[in-house]
Amino acid sequence: MTGTNPPFTHVMPSPSAEPAPRPSPTTAATPDPAPATASGAAPARPRMPLAVYILGLSVFALGTSEFMLSGLVQHIAADMDVSIPQAGLLISAFAIGMVVGAPLLAVATLRLPRRTALVALITVFGLGQVAGALAPDYPVLFASRVVSALACAGFWAVGASVAIAMVPFDARARAMAVMIGGLSIANVLGVPAGAFLGEHLGWRAAFWAVGIASAIALVGVLTRIPRIPLPETRPRLRRELTIYRDRQVLLAVVITALAAGGVFCAFSYLAPLLTDVSGLGQGWVSPVLALFGIGALIGTMIGGRVADAHLFGVMLTGITASTVFLATLALFATSPAVTVVLSFLLGVSAFFTAPALNARMFNVAGAAPTLAAATTTAAFNLGNTAGPWLGGTVIDADLGYTSPAWAGAAMTLLGLGAVVLALRLGRSRSRVVTGAPATEPEPAPAAP
Repeated sequence: MTGTNPPFTHVMPSPSAEPAPRPSPTTAATPDPAPATASGAAPARPRMPLAVYILGLSVFALGTSEFMLSGLVQHIAADMDVSIPQAGLLISAFAIGMVVGAPLLAVATLRLPRRTALVALITVFGLGQVAGALAPDYPVLFASRVVSALACAGFWAVGASVAIAMVPFDARARAMAVMIGGLSIANVLGVPAGAFLGEHLGWRAAFWAVGIASAIALVGVLTRIPRIPLPETRPRLRRELTIYRDRQVLLAVVITALAAGGVFCAFSYLAPLLTDVSGLGQGWVSPVLALFGIGALIGTMIGGRVADAHLFGVMLTGITASTVFLATLALFATSPAVTVVLSFLLGVSAFFTAPALNARMFNVAGAAPTLAAATTTAAFNLGNTAGPWLGGTVIDADLGYTSPAWAGAAMTLLGLGAVVLALRLGRSRSRVVTGAPATEPEPAPAAP
């Protein structure tokens, strides 16, 4: 969920492009978009640095660890002699650790060289997987999940700011799409592979596999991530915290949480919907979940290509589509074919929006790129925590397994309203400064 929202300048924005960014201590080194060629043709897109793909590989390991427990809870419950709900708390512990850890680790590493921070965080994450694989009891396993989540959140926050720093301004969404693509591939390959290992070799084998993937990512970070010098003006926490005074930053948090939470409100309870409402056999659950992941990968690729030029267009289109798909799922869940197709389309629409939501936060919080990444990570995980909670609440109220789809549609509809509000606030601010209307203006970030 990415988008681009450059700081406002006195130059009128064109209908298809964002206004040029204003230099700041943390963004001045980011190259501007290349100008058009002498013949008037659009310049070729810059090649994505290899280091960004290394970050995407790292995210694959992170994402696999985050989501693989959905296929392992029964095995863990039996081995640890705990109930399935207690085993399920390991998933919630990871999500809450992400919410808390993203801003905390971003602040803790604020003055560290970026590569040093990445190396430390992926190392701690990998050790957390090893600790989980060796855990003798449930409390140790629970603690290992919290530690892993904290390191995962910190890596996401720092890694996103590194990816943004290595590409031109008009390639931000594409860079974020590469990182999010690692998460999509984790859903397509990593999560089913974890379930397969858990079924045939025991749940601990899945933890060992993620630990090995983390070691490979560590080698990539050490050898391929360049040294990114800290800005001449050393980052100061008080200055970075000023981004939270900006209404557009707070709106970006709300939009991200609602857009993600709405989809995962329904997705978290897709298995019982498939079996109890659509009438499909248990064997269909894994293929349909993988189909969602394939849709997520396709959506990420498309969204990453168009979000840089059409930030609000991507957010409006993607969130609207998710709302329609969720409502349709609730209405026609008794049809197996419709449910399967909509599961794929929900993956497309949710992750089509993802690059725009990520880039949007960087643009409204350009004065604090590290906290911007941390805030986005926390916002997504707020949605990933609140959405499944709301879905479980409506199911417990005896509203049936279609009710999470209705609840999710309500969340995304609220998110759509927040996008419209953000667009109107930006236009109003643009008219005040330029004295003329604008098509898709972006407000300036809080001053450093």
